[in-house]
Amino acid sequence: MQRINLMMMVLSLLCGFGVKAQDQKNDVLFCYGDFYPEQIKDYSIVVLEGIHFSKKDIEVLKQQNKTVLGYISLGEVNKDAAYYDSLKDFTLGKNEIWDSYILDLENEPTYDQLLDLFEEAMITKGLDGLFLDNVDNYGPYGPTPEKKPALLKFLAEVNTTYPEMFLLQNAGVFIAEDTHQYVDAVAIESVATNYNFNTNNYRLRNKKEFEEQVNHLKEIEKNYNLPIILIEYADTQRLRTKVLDRIKPFSWPYFIGQIELQKIPKFK
Repeated sequence: MQRINLMMMVLSLLCGFGVKAQDQKNDVLFCYGDFYPEQIKDYSIVVLEGIHFSKKDIEVLKQQNKTVLGYISLGEVNKDAAYYDSLKDFTLGKNEIWDSYILDLENEPTYDQLLDLFEEAMITKGLDGLFLDNVDNYGPYGPTPEKKPALLKFLAEVNTTYPEMFLLQNAGVFIAEDTHQYVDAVAIESVATNYNFNTNNYRLRNKKEFEEQVNHLKEIEKNYNLPIILIEYADTQRLRTKVLDRIKPFSWPYFIGQIELQKIPKFK
């Protein structure tokens, strides 16, 4: 794993550029839509949908950025996924918010299909690693907490098969005590912000909740030596500035963008 390298990467960002000014771009880029690789430069981490990019595109991105990761969900599958048809009969229910279906990692075809995606990411695409979405599905508040042993078995096998692969866990902070040994960093969505899916409204999280989440992240960082990355959502420059005011006391790399994550963020 590359956890020490990420720590050094974060330190170099802070020492080289100072704390990010409010008019500077994100430290980290999340974009699941298509874009021109040549235009993406100087990010500590780029997270993308591998289906949009060739191995040559990935090489360009790796030359211009520190770490390039593909997206994969370990907890759900969307109908648009190329492998949906092979897994749809084994899903356990539906996530209505994202129109996706809950995976069963105890199911052998599902387990094997996901392993194949890791091989594709590393060998076919030449990515540095993967961003692991929906890990929180296996936590105490997710739909499949009883499947956590299958998740841990899967992560252990990935570590053994691809020891140099960079794994960025998304969410799942309540099972970090189990997953930290397998991943290089953890990303957390909506610490300073709290997007309302019912009204499609971007807003700040209330101060008490924000402080509680920050304290929890500090504990995870300290207890497991696990780097933290913030993913926040805003639709205007005004809200983005407020988010930056909240998070600037911390040294955590961040991304601020629109909830769909389909375009390079721009604010008015």
